[in-house]
Amino acid sequence: MEYRELIRGRQQAARPLAWGIRFFLTAALTASQTPGDYAPFALGCVAACGPGAEGISALLGAGVGAVLFLDFAGALPFLAAAILIFTTAAAFQGLKLLDGPWFHPLAGAGLFLAVSGIYVLQSLSPLRNLAPCLAGTVLVGLSAWYYQPLLQAGQERLEPDSLLFLTGSILLALVDVELAGLSIGRALLCLLLVYTAYQRGAMTGAAAGLGAGLAADFCSGTGGVLFGAAYGLAGLLAGSRSGGRRIWAALAFWGAAVLAALPAGLATPLLPEAAVGSALFLLLPGRVFGGKRVKQRAAAEFPAALEGMRAQLTRMAAALRDLYDSMGRSAPVSTEENPAVIFDRAAEKVCRGCALCELCWQREYTGTFNALNDATPFLLERGRALAKDFPGYFADRCIHLPDFLTAVNGELSAFLLRRQYRRQLEETRRSAKGQYAQLSDLLTATAAGLGEVRATASQAAAACRIGAALRPKEGETVCGDTVVSFRTESGLLCLLLADGMGSGEAARRESALTCRLLEQFLEAGIEPEAAMKTLNSAMALRGADTGSFTTIDLLTCRPDTGELAFYKYGAAPSYLKKGGTVRRITGGSLPAGLRGGAAVPDVTRATLEPGSFAVMISDGVADPGRDEWLQNLLAGWEGEDPQTLAGLILSESIRRENLQDDCGIQVLYLPRPDGVKKV
Repeated sequence: MEYRELIRGRQQAARPLAWGIRFFLTAALTASQTPGDYAPFALGCVAACGPGAEGISALLGAGVGAVLFLDFAGALPFLAAAILIFTTAAAFQGLKLLDGPWFHPLAGAGLFLAVSGIYVLQSLSPLRNLAPCLAGTVLVGLSAWYYQPLLQAGQERLEPDSLLFLTGSILLALVDVELAGLSIGRALLCLLLVYTAYQRGAMTGAAAGLGAGLAADFCSGTGGVLFGAAYGLAGLLAGSRSGGRRIWAALAFWGAAVLAALPAGLATPLLPEAAVGSALFLLLPGRVFGGKRVKQRAAAEFPAALEGMRAQLTRMAAALRDLYDSMGRSAPVSTEENPAVIFDRAAEKVCRGCALCELCWQREYTGTFNALNDATPFLLERGRALAKDFPGYFADRCIHLPDFLTAVNGELSAFLLRRQYRRQLEETRRSAKGQYAQLSDLLTATAAGLGEVRATASQAAAACRIGAALRPKEGETVCGDTVVSFRTESGLLCLLLADGMGSGEAARRESALTCRLLEQFLEAGIEPEAAMKTLNSAMALRGADTGSFTTIDLLTCRPDTGELAFYKYGAAPSYLKKGGTVRRITGGSLPAGLRGGAAVPDVTRATLEPGSFAVMISDGVADPGRDEWLQNLLAGWEGEDPQTLAGLILSESIRRENLQDDCGIQVLYLPRPDGVKKV
């Protein structure tokens, strides 16, 4: 329980920053308005944040933004829609419906349309106001869709397209801010577009330019498509110069803007704004482009055989970097122990039974405190306490001074040993983290010269089918177990099941992090046993202060040959079923994070024959000491759908185990070849 409180406290310490980001972001996005005084990007932000404290922060930001940027008539429907969006997300909290990527965008767009539609129908010109309302509805849904990866609590990830959309929508708020007759927002939007086109190519540049231009036209209320046409053409031409010298991309962007502006006249502010954006693009430092030209030259110079090596090194570097980052996120700030504990423990041993205890520690407490405080520097410097370290009024009064000195020296030795241990542990952690970071940088630098990635995923000879089921512990809304399945480029099929310490959100975060890191290692081409040993060592360092640990159950399979391997760190038994025969596979190793060094996982190799099942469970599904019912269930199962089998195991487990712990199940089924009937 103490370990769970430590984990929860560390996670909660970073939450105010996340709340503040959502608050200010929503408030700022309220300034991005469309015809009809709509603020769709802010509402999309509220929808993307979902329920909980993050959603409340976004809702409060929307309220502040409405006061600052909207008039009374526009603020009422805006706030009504924002409140309804948050309330809907809160009402459905905990349901699987909320986990889908479409719920928040559709709910946000639908509620905005419902609220704004009422105002449109009651207006004097419903048909004229309908188009801006429908356009705002689309923008609410789009913005919620793109903001979700960045803002959804517990699932934040930096998606390039989401970052591009967010940056563009923020810049749209600056469209009306002018300097010397030029729009600052549109000039910065030009910078963003030429950078995006140069980095990601012509198609992305054209799509981003067209979308940003149409949004600029719409938010400006010009009624035309000048910026849409200009930015789309400019993004296309600038992207065609991707990989060359930057000046040609900048000239292509500005030249396209000139061509698009000819029908409207050269007096349009589009031209100087595009020129400013292109000039700012040329002033960007070279490091923001990530060595683009170096990689492209390498692709032409090196043979194709090295490109696969480059891809593998890049993935290894990313996995090690994520491992390094995860250690930095989890390790608490090191705090030195207060030396006062030495005297507290010594007094507990000697002074409690002394006849002068009340005099020293109550009536003369201040003098006693000052005497001990004055003696502290001497005993810490010398490593032991002497009678002369204490003032005369204290030493003369103490009737058990020799015993007190003996107790103080004993506690001082223990204190210094604890301090030395903590410092050595911290130094070991920093050294290990630094090694992960250095190795990641070395692999990244090596990969940079080996050419571009051209993945060649192998095709498996037989298509496996996978079923999975999760259920949280009774009283919890989140399952602490995580199940993952994926296929590496070499054709290795991997099934992961991790069970975090405890239950609830803290356990889910720990198990999800474990699965994500191990998946990156395996997809980078690292052998499963080596990947698990590396992860175990890192988790032992992470858990030195928190005490957290995770059980890991990894199954790897070559579908074309049926080669199967189980790798376990403290995991529950797994089962192999062929017909009416069930084989139980167990391990005796400790969970990952409880033992560092060269601790190896339990490895069991087998063959998965056509028509056979491999079943992985967490310990909440069945007690390892009384799982006969599960073996009997598997032996009597005659179906061929792994998902149905997973559901059946879960329902029977709930009946027998009463959800005393989180439940996680994964089932792998290797179908029989076509034409082979079940015996």
